[in-house]
Amino acid sequence: MRAVVQTVGRASVTVDGAVVGAITDGLLVLLGVTHTDTPELARTMARKVHELRILDDDRSAADTGAPILLVSQFTLYGDTRRGRRPSWTAAAPAEVAEPLVTAVVEALRARGATVETGRFRAHMLVESVNTGPRTLLLDL
Repeated sequence: MRAVVQTVGRASVTVDGAVVGAITDGLLVLLGVTHTDTPELARTMARKVHELRILDDDRSAADTGAPILLVSQFTLYGDTRRGRRPSWTAAAPAEVAEPLVTAVVEALRARGATVETGRFRAHMLVESVNTGPRTLLLDL
């Protein structure tokens, strides 16, 4: 499981002209799932994202109550080592990935986090205004 975590002043996801998720002053998380990921790993990712000390004054979303916008992003497992066309074979298929993305969202909410999401399998317009900028890759 991989996540790109960014501090944002605002971020939103639009599908078919309608905003389906939006936050201000929080974290944008792009989450990728691979074939070997498990529900236990989903819980670990949720804990790491929630407790990641990336906000001002070395604080986390758990400390501040900062909201999280989580967007599924299979392209985090794109492989470009062989040419210019990425291979997506390391990305889990949708039927494997979707329940694990949902498990991360549910684990974050169980920890008390405010979580907005994109829409799985939809063509999404993701907009963000980074603050800092602070961007980290979590690779579990």
